[in-house]
Formats: sequence, C-alpha cells, structure tokens
Amino acid sequence: MSRTIAQLAVELGEGRTTSEELVEECLARIADPEGEGERAFLLVDAEGAREAARAMDALRHDRREPSPYAGIPVSIKDLFDVQGQVTRAGSRALDGAPAERDATTVSRLRKAGFVFVGRTNMTEFAFSGLGINSHYGTPASPWDRPARRIPGGSSSGAAVSVTDGMAYGGLGTDTGGSCRIPAALCGITGWKPTQARVPGDGVVPLSPTLDTVGVLARSVGCCAILDGIISAGEPREPEPLERPPRLAVVRNFVFEDADEAVGAAFERAWGRLESAGAELVDLEVPELDWVPEMNAGGGFAAAESFAWHADLIAEKAELYDPLVLPRIQRGEQQSERDLSILRERRAELIAGVARRLDGFDAFICPTVPRVAPPIDTLEDAGSYRHTNMLMLRNPTVVNMLDGCSISVPMHDEGEPPNGLMVSGLAGEDAAILRAAGWIEGAL
Repeated sequence: MSRTIAQLAVELGEGRTTSEELVEECLARIADPEGEGERAFLLVDAEGAREAARAMDALRHDRREPSPYAGIPVSIKDLFDVQGQVTRAGSRALDGAPAERDATTVSRLRKAGFVFVGRTNMTEFAFSGLGINSHYGTPASPWDRPARRIPGGSSSGAAVSVTDGMAYGGLGTDTGGSCRIPAALCGITGWKPTQARVPGDGVVPLSPTLDTVGVLARSVGCCAILDGIISAGEPREPEPLERPPRLAVVRNFVFEDADEAVGAAFERAWGRLESAGAELVDLEVPELDWVPEMNAGGGFAAAESFAWHADLIAEKAELYDPLVLPRIQRGEQQSERDLSILRERRAELIAGVARRLDGFDAFICPTVPRVAPPIDTLEDAGSYRHTNMLMLRNPTVVNMLDGCSISVPMHDEGEPPNGLMVSGLAGEDAAILRAAGWIEGAL
C-alpha cells in the first residue's frame, strides 16, 4: 500500500494491476474485523466501487480512460455531497434526502476516473481538531493502536483510510487544520490549498470565511496530483526546486507546550534540512500573536457556524454531540460588529505577515505541538477543550492568513507520528508544493 498515486497510474497503464484488483484490496481492508474500517467509514459503497472499477478497466482496455489515474480508489469525507447519498456531516441531526448532485470537487474526481470506496467518519460538523465522534465511534491513529489514540480531526476517517490501505487518497476539508492535523497524527501528508482555488459548493459549511477543500494522501506528490484535479488545474507532481529553499522558522507561540517527541523531531529535521542545503532563519512575526486573541471569543468559526445551525439547534439540539454543541453556541454571543472588527484585523494580519515573509520560500513549524493522546483521556469537557485548542493552534494560523499549507511527516520509523508544517501566503500553492517536495526528500 506504500505505492504512490503516480506509481499506481504507471502500473495501471502498463497492465500490471487493474482497478478491480485495487478496489478489492481496499474493500478487504475495510471489512477486516480486526481493523478500523467500521469506525473509519460511515458508508462503504462496495457495489458502487466495484461497478466503477469495472467501467474504468473497460475504458482502459479500449484506451479511452479519462485520465492516467482512472480506477484508483479514494475516500470522501462525510461533509461532501455525492449523488444518491445522504450527507450527514458526522452527525445524527442531519438525516435528509440523498444529494441530487455531486459537489464540484467530487464531480471532478469522478470525471478523472477515481473510484469512491465510501464516506469517511469525521468530527461532527467538522468542529474539532481531535477527530472524536461520539455518535459513530472514533477510528484510532495507526500509532500504538492498542492504546487507541486520537486520529486527529476533523478529517479523521480520511486519514485512517489512507494509513490503513483502505484508500489511496482522501478528500477532506480544512477550516483550522482539519486535513493537516490528522495527517500529522497519523503519519501521512495533508494539504490545505488557498481557499479560492477549490470550489466549496456541495459541502456542509462550518465557516465560509475559512473553509477550504483539501486532500490527504501518502506523499506530497500524491497531494499535488489530487489538488490539480479538484482545482481544475494540471494534475502532476511538483517540479523540482532549482535551488535549496530559504525557510523562515516562525517562533512566536507555535513551540509552546510542545512535548519532547515533537521538539526532538523538529530539531532533527532542522539539521537534515540544513545538511541538504536549505537556509533556515529564525523569524519573529509579532502579527501572529494576534491570532489567539482573534479566536478568543470563538472567531469566525463559532459566529458563522451558529448562523447556519441556529434553526437546527432549536429543533434538534439533543441530537448534537455534547462536546461540539457548546463550541457552536459560542457564536450566539458574537455580533455583526464583532465580525466586522475580525475582518479588518485579518486584513491587517495578512498584510503584516506578508511583509515579514518577503524573500522566503516558505515558513515552517511543527504542525501540532503534541503527539496523539489516548481517546479515553479526553472524555471530560475540560481535557477535550484544552487538547483541542493545542491541536488547532498552529494550523489555524494559516487559515487566518488565507494561505496554503501542507503537513509532511518528520518522525522516524517507530516514533510517534508528527508533522512539519510548510506554509505560504495566498496564491503560493505551486511554490509551497515544490518546497514541500524538496523538504520531504531531505527528511
């Protein structure tokens, strides 16, 4: 299952494997009673996947496949509309009619020939960085599985579907780190593009200001290929850098409360990047200290989610996850003036950070400051809230900047999974993917 999407495309093109074979392997892993399939997926579309696989194999036989990636199995987060399926957003409060059409991003993957094996589990309404779902169970991180550690969220099932060989990529969303956090805690790669590059229609919203459609996969190249498809760009692996990158190491608060494993992995990564020729510069960015203050009252996410949920909460509050509902309800206390001030502050934040990052290829820091704790240590509201804020803290900076960002693994084999976050400003997606590809190779 370690093959990349590009390698699979070659194998399919040369006839060394078929889509049917790939799909059956994924479905077998999902159905494994000793595995995480039952918790990672809320819906497994086995027959739909088999039918699509047969169709892609037939088209390839006639040399009419829609793309080199036709027939590769992927998973879809339960936040996306898929024609004929109910979009529940990991909740019991949403249980309406099946979607009449695909979300645009789902449609683009379908048109490229990707095969959907099922809908993945997630934090209810995508409102947490932990990945815990009290309704449908929580899939465990692949690390130290007997201890059943959190997978990270909100795209929890998407990450576990990739790590456990149940899919070769996962379509997810990222409002404050929901692709990058589970990627870091599960030891894979998670990509958040610039928001405007990828359409968000057909996706249950959390915060329209911050919501971004992203992907999770095994490598930077895999993420770049999937990103090229969902953004209607050119799906290909990043071009190699012509020179080693110049990287800003932001300090501010992003290293606070880091545990020993994350700190050691980052220092080792620093050494490896410098040995490979990168220039790393410690950089204080005072404007980043505004971000915790901006989010102290709930930020955009609480205010905008409450506006969407108000009527549903009035009707079905008892069906919400009790750990998620209070986070949404915080938004009731925010006024339109509060949001107006936030928007002005955000514009100042983006402009200030852009000035300080001039001349750098990317800025880096740990994706999250902690390794994954056991699920059962987060059952009380206090522990849940504290750990959730820590996990969201670093990634949400990039969402507030309207930037692009990717988490790549920086741990060694046998160590707790953790990630190095490589980020840039809005529109720098191609450059960040190139820099991340170089960093991935150096690490």
